[in-house]
Amino acid sequence: MQSGPREWIATLRRSHERLDGLVRPLTPAQLRGRSYCGDWSIAQVLSHLGSGAEIAMMMLPSALGEGEEAGPEGFQAVWDVWNAKTPEEQAADALVADDRHIKALEQLTDAQLGQIRLKFFGMDLDAVGVVRLRLGEHVVHTWDIAVRLDPAATVAADAVALLIDNVQQFLAPRLGKAPDEPFGVRIRTADPERDYLLATADTVVMTDWPEGGTDAPVNEVSMTAEALLRLAYGRLDPEHTPSSVVGDPADLDQLRAIFPGF
Repeated sequence: MQSGPREWIATLRRSHERLDGLVRPLTPAQLRGRSYCGDWSIAQVLSHLGSGAEIAMMMLPSALGEGEEAGPEGFQAVWDVWNAKTPEEQAADALVADDRHIKALEQLTDAQLGQIRLKFFGMDLDAVGVVRLRLGEHVVHTWDIAVRLDPAATVAADAVALLIDNVQQFLAPRLGKAPDEPFGVRIRTADPERDYLLATADTVVMTDWPEGGTDAPVNEVSMTAEALLRLAYGRLDPEHTPSSVVGDPADLDQLRAIFPGF
């Protein structure tokens, strides 16, 4: 059964609480230290989350049909303000902005949640779709911080349970980069269980594993759903691949190349 928007919002709230618990004890030196996310410091990751929360608030009235649509030209002004903050300000203000955004979602009535419609990068999103985008970004960037403090950190299980199907439906076709040569592999997950066929030609496609199998045999990779979610976001490098991931090393390397992340 599909989860309703309030379950998604509650999961986003719990992710905020985890982020808050991670960030508040950090020292100025730790805030300036590198996160997992490219060349960004931990403070810059928090700046990204904070500015994203502000932009989400800008877009909410139009999604509710109650205001003018916020255009990209307004986003740059938000980014400029956040980029000018000190690392300490980025960290503190991100927690405040994130909390404010989630409170705004929590305070919406059922009728308001039901009327949310947002056109975003070619997608028509309802309330679940809007929160799904934010939750995916939120939990992955929270992991980007957590893993620098604990190399064994994982994405929270409650978020994984909601987001795992987003790998097949959204992330693979949009983030996946098809290699020069066609590639196919069966991917089976645990916690929760899924059984997929990933195939590439001009694009990357993930479907449920066909009942009768495939015409040509393909190798199989097994992993937790948490590992697959991180793989889709480009965060399953060899150093952060748990021992529970089982598969031919060449297949795993190909999957990492297909999902380079951002």
